[in-house]
Amino acid sequence: MKSWSLIIEPNPLPGSRNMAVDEFLFERARRTAATFLRFYRWERPTASLGYAQDAHKAADLDFCRSNGIDVVRRMTGGKVVLHHRELTYSLASSDVETFTSTLSESYKLISRALVMGLESMGLNARLAGQSPPDYIRRTMPCFAFPARDEIEIDSLKIVGSAQKRMGASFVQHGSIPLEKDEALLKSVARTEAGEEGVHMTSLAEALGRPVSFEWAAARFADGFARFFGVLLVPMTLGTDEVKDVSLIESARYGNDAWTLRH
Repeated sequence: MKSWSLIIEPNPLPGSRNMAVDEFLFERARRTAATFLRFYRWERPTASLGYAQDAHKAADLDFCRSNGIDVVRRMTGGKVVLHHRELTYSLASSDVETFTSTLSESYKLISRALVMGLESMGLNARLAGQSPPDYIRRTMPCFAFPARDEIEIDSLKIVGSAQKRMGASFVQHGSIPLEKDEALLKSVARTEAGEEGVHMTSLAEALGRPVSFEWAAARFADGFARFFGVLLVPMTLGTDEVKDVSLIESARYGNDAWTLRH
């Protein structure tokens, strides 16, 4: 049985630190045979931009500054996401035996593991089909529609994910709302969706009761362990590793030159 390192962050972190840890684990996975599964939260409401997005077109930066909402740029692609009252997962690996060597197939496998976690909560989730053409072409937030092989419950998006791949190595992370705040999302994200709004749900809405981060993380971790047939070994970052994360954060994710570049 293979072993993966499991990190469940005990406290919410700033967006710049969360993104730096994900990059650190991606680089570690590129150099070693280890696979890292991480669950985390956000210290403040944070808009994350896809790697190639124009910050001024994707998000209302003035609204974010005026309302205490942080803005970061991800190393992964995709559309703007509002991280707020959610669980975020990330998975970094170079194990092509488990994940295959293609983005689409590894993405689908991870989605199926997430579905298993949702099923353990008593939810009926499934992988989405092709998203509407307008979603791909136009400026919309990530949670406007489910993309292909993302996860939906009753045709509403519950998980939004993105992956970066370099050769056999990849990192994939995704947002899973514990509660939803469509009004705040619409204020943060610039959108051409018109009156259609967003097509999303949350764990609390789907289950009809509040959901804690700890409870959800445990069930998603169990879903990954059972789907992939692996042993999850708890891990925390050491002092030297935290220093490396801080260097990544200061160079990129905490740096406006990275975040606001075109």
